[in-house]
Amino acid sequence: MAEIRNIVILTGAGISQESGIPTFRSEDGLWEQHRVEDVATPEGYIRDPDLVHRFYSRLRKNLDNVKPNPAHEALARLEKEWRRGSVTVVTQNIDDLHERGGSKNVIHMHGELKSILCKECGAHTRWEQDSSEDSVCPVCGKKELRPDIVWFGEMPYFMEEIDSCLSRGSLFLSIGTSGVVYPAAGFVRTVNRLGYPSVEFNLTPSLQNSSFTYSVYGKAGVTVPDFVSRLLESGSIDFLKKQS
Repeated sequence: MAEIRNIVILTGAGISQESGIPTFRSEDGLWEQHRVEDVATPEGYIRDPDLVHRFYSRLRKNLDNVKPNPAHEALARLEKEWRRGSVTVVTQNIDDLHERGGSKNVIHMHGELKSILCKECGAHTRWEQDSSEDSVCPVCGKKELRPDIVWFGEMPYFMEEIDSCLSRGSLFLSIGTSGVVYPAAGFVRTVNRLGYPSVEFNLTPSLQNSSFTYSVYGKAGVTVPDFVSRLLESGSIDFLKKQS
């Protein structure tokens, strides 16, 4: 196996769920008791912008009640102690738990709760308070703010940067993702074309499980710290058992 240098890590709702943040879509199809179509689509925002602002303001405020878990902290440790190359976290999550856990090289492909987007000037601004249709853009002064979240039907952020990270990678980790939402669900197939190993960390197999080189099942707060410790100690992933 080629030497591991640059590590790319995709994280999804499963890693934050262990900190008390509900997964994006529950079994009844709702997100925090709202239809996804009402709070996570451009059409829903057009229909009822006040509802959407209130929804994300509540999620933003709830971040104060949750803390990073050992999986977040282990990824921060890996970034800090890995000497052979870079460690990049590409997250589908809109919370700030990776940053609060200590990670610095984080790409939020679906936006961030603690950011606001101006529809008039396009500015992305740090935002920690409630928002509404009356909120004023700090850059241009217009009342044209919306949650800085990538909704269904919109293009994820930083795709060129993510593609570049994947092209330079030599190990791909996927943690707590369902393998349903694209384009993130297709990253492992890109990795396969590039020819380097991949590891899925999940409670149960994702829809993309058969595309991974290795699988590790269990709570991320347990499996990820153990994996990071062994990777840092050995510099390889030879301790993993390949999928049959």
